[in-house]
Amino acid sequence: MSGKNLIEIKSVNRTYVDTNDNTVDALRNINLSVRKGEFFTIIGPSGCGKTTLLRLIAGLDRPESGEITLEGKEITAPDPQRGYVFQQGSLFPWLTVKKNIASGLKARGVYAAQKQEIAKYIDMIGLNGFENAYPHQISGGMAQRVAIARALINHPAALLLDEPMGALDSFTRADLQDKLLELWETDGTTMILVTHDVDEAIYLSDRIVIMTPRPGKVSEILEVGLPRPRHRGGTEFLALRRSILEKLHLASAQPQPEYTI
Repeated sequence: MSGKNLIEIKSVNRTYVDTNDNTVDALRNINLSVRKGEFFTIIGPSGCGKTTLLRLIAGLDRPESGEITLEGKEITAPDPQRGYVFQQGSLFPWLTVKKNIASGLKARGVYAAQKQEIAKYIDMIGLNGFENAYPHQISGGMAQRVAIARALINHPAALLLDEPMGALDSFTRADLQDKLLELWETDGTTMILVTHDVDEAIYLSDRIVIMTPRPGKVSEILEVGLPRPRHRGGTEFLALRRSILEKLHLASAQPQPEYTI
């Protein structure tokens, strides 16, 4: 991890109108920096604006005020430089594993130049032998691996992960967490994860951002600081878990001061 900031989020606010024509204050005065090469995780209660913030970073949505930049350039629209993995993977059901991974290359018009990388990424995600399988023929965990490879093959500056393990069983989830760490360490891509799972956040992250309930604000930013590989039953891991759960409870129960870093 270089320490250089890759993404800057400055004074970002986001509101929207719900189905009853009520104005909802989703995010308020968000100020964050994401370092190049780090594993950065956002946690908080349901409805706190985690996914809204990730969509703003992706360029899938725009803030009412404030600015989000990647390497100094304002983010105004989606771009392959910010790969996005959804909770359900969103694979094309009519394409094989190999063709799903290739779809991003074709969309960018670089398939001929980079098609040799498809086999490399299939190997990286551990799906050799499943190249010609369709999404309905593979497990949920395999499908998420394909979705991650489809984003990484574009060599994004940042990979945005919107609870990609949320729908998986605990064993598959743990396996995918290890694979994600392996890809992060091998590829060096900055990763930004949204999750409800405190254990997952501690296991994967360099830093964890705790957000308050709506309106979503930054309650606290924690440096994890535990050496890798991490052991979920270790004393330091469990102590940090207890601390984060207490902080989440406090963030939900009390008005929080605005936090800037």
